[in-house]
This record gives sequence, C-alpha cells and structure tokens, in this order.
Amino acid sequence: MQKVDLRVLSYDVPPQEILTRDSVTVAVDAVVYYRIFDPIMSVCNVNDAFRSTQLLASTTLRNVLGTKAMSEVLSERESISQEMQHILDVSTDPWGMKVERVEIKDVRLPIQLQRAMAAEAEAAREARAKVVAAEGEQKASRALKEAADVIAESPAALQLRYLQTLNSISAEKNSTIIFPLPINMLSSIMKK
Repeated sequence: MQKVDLRVLSYDVPPQEILTRDSVTVAVDAVVYYRIFDPIMSVCNVNDAFRSTQLLASTTLRNVLGTKAMSEVLSERESISQEMQHILDVSTDPWGMKVERVEIKDVRLPIQLQRAMAAEAEAAREARAKVVAAEGEQKASRALKEAADVIAESPAALQLRYLQTLNSISAEKNSTIIFPLPINMLSSIMKK
C-alpha cells in the first residue's frame, strides 16, 4: 500500500540557462503548481509522478523559451506560462497529474546586454529631446519672423521695443547701459 498526497504542490524550477531564438542567453526560473487527480494512475503509470513532473517542467521551460525571441520572453510571460501549462498538463495527464498553473518568476539578462539596452534607451531619449528642441527653435524663429514683420510695418514699434528693452535693463540695476545708435545717425553728426 502506498500513500498519495492529493494536495496542490509547488515546484520551483531552478534557473535554466536558455538560448533564445535570437541567440541571447538568458537565465529563467519558474514555479509550477500541480496535484494528483488520479492516485491509481500516478502509482501505476509512472515510477515517481512528482519527480517526473518536475523534470518535465524543467525541460519544457527550456524547450518553450528556446523557440521565443528575447523580446517575446520579456513581454509575453503570461502567454508563455499558459503554453507551458498546456504542454505540461497534456504530458502529465497519463500519470494522473494535473498541472494547475505555471508562472515565470524571473528573467535575468547578461550584464553586457543590460548595458547595451540602457545605452540604446538613452540614445533614443536624447534623440527625442533633440527633436523637441528643434521644434521649439522652429516655433521661436517663426514667432521672431512675425514680430519682425510687425515691426517693419511701423517704425515707431521698433523705437517702442528699444525703449522697452532699456527699461528692462535699467530695472536690473546695472551700472553700465550701452546705447546702440544707427550708423547713418552718427554719420550725419560727424559731417557737421
């Protein structure tokens, strides 16, 4: 007579070094939740149903992730977990085992790859910042052109802007104020 535990058990799949479809080595670990649904099948059809399920879980993790690209491993954990659960459940069904859940716990990337990804992300942020700065310069130049067009229509507007600039300079308590004078005005004074 053999006792069989019918409770749900968990198994931590140890970290597996996996070569993804795009030739990146990642370390992945998972947890598998399983139970015996038919004690007679678990004793008669396999030598050790628990150990066999654990070994199959490790192998299935490597096999499934080996068919995925690194970006898929990082972004589609849920669908990969469901695929693994289905494969394990079908494979262990003749042993009287029911795989209830599979969760991918951790995906560890090589340090060099992490650095390369960080550099790529920083370069993308810098590129976006340059685009934003260029758009700002473009809007500023349009605004300056519009202001120049308005000032060109009215010579008095230029004089008012000049006086406004002098007023803002004097408000800053500077000791020296430089008055720019048009050259044609100076030439008329020099002739006299």
